[in-house]
Amino acid sequence: MHGTEASATDVAHAVVRTEGDTLVVTIAGEWSLEQAQPRFETLLDGGARELAGVRTLSFDTSALDAWDSSLLVFLGQCQNYCDERELECNAAGLPERASRLLALAKAVPERVQDDTSTRASFVARIGTAALGTWHDVLAAISFAGEVALSIAGLFTRRTHMQWRQFWVVVETNSSGALPIVTLIALLVGVIIAFLGVVVLQRFGAGYYVSYLVGFGMLREMASLMTGIIIAGRTGAAFAAELGTMKVTEEIDAYTTLGISPIDHLVVPRILGLFLMMPLLTLYADAVGIAGGMFVSWALLDLSITQFMSGLLTAVTLTDALLGLFKGTIFGLIVGFAGCMKGLQGGSDARAVGRAATSAVVLGITLIVAANALVDWLAALLDI
Repeated sequence: MHGTEASATDVAHAVVRTEGDTLVVTIAGEWSLEQAQPRFETLLDGGARELAGVRTLSFDTSALDAWDSSLLVFLGQCQNYCDERELECNAAGLPERASRLLALAKAVPERVQDDTSTRASFVARIGTAALGTWHDVLAAISFAGEVALSIAGLFTRRTHMQWRQFWVVVETNSSGALPIVTLIALLVGVIIAFLGVVVLQRFGAGYYVSYLVGFGMLREMASLMTGIIIAGRTGAAFAAELGTMKVTEEIDAYTTLGISPIDHLVVPRILGLFLMMPLLTLYADAVGIAGGMFVSWALLDLSITQFMSGLLTAVTLTDALLGLFKGTIFGLIVGFAGCMKGLQGGSDARAVGRAATSAVVLGITLIVAANALVDWLAALLDI
């Protein structure tokens, strides 16, 4: 007989002995996870010769006191030993509960996960990306159709818009957006004027810097920069708000109560931006022209009268209206992108961040694309 015995009988310990072709494991003491437990492998050190003829492993638990899952860990080691050496594990001497748990653990084999790390071919990746893009386009078209029907329902009184939410959007994108719009529009006007001064002075045409500032701000930069600012400021906020509502299942609650999330949440936000973006663009026009006027006065010694006279000579009302039209389109794009990405977000906390990021990226991309399209159409129509 060989094995190890504990000094105290109430401490978990085990002894291994051989009886003919049977290996008997005597388990005694109180088995608890709070105490150190013996390992089955250490009980067999040096007993390889004596175990040569063993065919069965059995248990003696007559001296076993209270036990918990630490006993099952030890029994699992015994079971693994039998499986490796093709021995029969006789659990008849175990307590009934321990025997059932051991059988249950053996009945559920360890799951072997297939290796799915094989990299797909280039053609497969292109096809997957194309299918994903196609599904995104279909989802965007469907969302745009729902929004269009909901807005059209306002005129037939089939849609009941939440006017309080509408005025909140108007407020946050009027006085709330003025500081950042002021700063960016002023700096853009100053940059355009500096560029005009550096280039035009080489040809002795510094007076015409007012042309460049007027065209640059009224037709292009005021609406474009305001749209990008609102996309990063308001579009991300829309996506985060609606994404959080989806995570907290508020969107599902609206649907369950028979309230359309499009009518209640999306339409007020889109119409609020539709109203405020032309006004913000007009304000950015004035601030940018003021910044260019200051640079012209400081570097070229042009008076306010000379600057405005040169600007009004080249710039027409059509240029200003084109910029306002762009600002209106950009407002619809920002509201559309922010609300769509918020409603299409996932149901975990990270989905809110992903929705906000996607809304900003999509909004800025569509703004630049729409700006190029409007300029192309304006060139074709000689506007």
